[in-house]
Amino acid sequence: MNKYSDEQIHLAARLYYVDGLGQAEVAKLVKVSQAKVSRLLTQAKERGIVRITVADYEPRNEEMERALLARFPLRHAMVIKTMEGLSPEETRQIVARFAAPLLERLIPRGAVLAIGGGYSLYELMKALPPLKKEVTAVQAMGGVDSTPAPYDSHKLSQLVAEKWEGKFLMFNAPALLPDKRTRDTFLKLEQIRAVYEKLSVADVALIGVGTLKKSVFVERNSFGQKGFAEIRKSGAVGEICGRYFTSVGRECETAFRDRLIGIGLETLKKIPEVIAVIPGEDRAEAAAAAIRGGMVKSVIMDESGAKALLAHGAS
Repeated sequence: MNKYSDEQIHLAARLYYVDGLGQAEVAKLVKVSQAKVSRLLTQAKERGIVRITVADYEPRNEEMERALLARFPLRHAMVIKTMEGLSPEETRQIVARFAAPLLERLIPRGAVLAIGGGYSLYELMKALPPLKKEVTAVQAMGGVDSTPAPYDSHKLSQLVAEKWEGKFLMFNAPALLPDKRTRDTFLKLEQIRAVYEKLSVADVALIGVGTLKKSVFVERNSFGQKGFAEIRKSGAVGEICGRYFTSVGRECETAFRDRLIGIGLETLKKIPEVIAVIPGEDRAEAAAAAIRGGMVKSVIMDESGAKALLAHGAS
């Protein structure tokens, strides 16, 4: 008989009996074949994990959370347990499933939320429970291009407003303008000014942290080859809402910084709670820099990402 770890058996039981996932979805997140899911569930019953209810599964790695809080100036750290071998998409999905209820508790009713974009935030927003929180969801950056994706800032802001019965404020503008003069002209528009003013009084920001290799701007080649070469030369290690920053958390001085429509890093630093969803070990350097610079105050991570961040913080 195949032997399975207690972690696999507990997780499979939780996902199947409590969260209502099908066996195919459970198989993906527990990293076993679909045929073996029924065996896991049978063993869960035999061991008494599943009786009338599912024995409680703790999805958080509290030891890693304590380590992060001890090493970095963070308000909250949520580290979600994940099986080895998950794809990035599967990691984002399981982090979102267990982090969404925790995140909801950190958002007060009636809060003003600045919302960035990215795949990780998209999964998290989809997993949020529908509630009457009456928030104001504010798009934190302009549109990346003319073909909006579900994970873009304005789409996520709209989704949160709908789920939490709130309002939605939109930047009716592209994220990157041709030059500073055009950007400044946009900033004079009443509609654009109103969004900036709301961002400046946000209670909470929900963001992702990109790298020089992974971000919506890299994916869509927003700056072109020469532009990204300039960004690399500026000492950039990470990106938030189109703004690149150095290893000490300072915004890079590039030709693009004055062409952007979106929240500034200095504004982000003044927001009382900035929660970053940062799955994956490849974002450790960017995450550490964002925390050092005061742009990120709380993190939602998977175990591999937390381990890499702790190792980076020790170096």
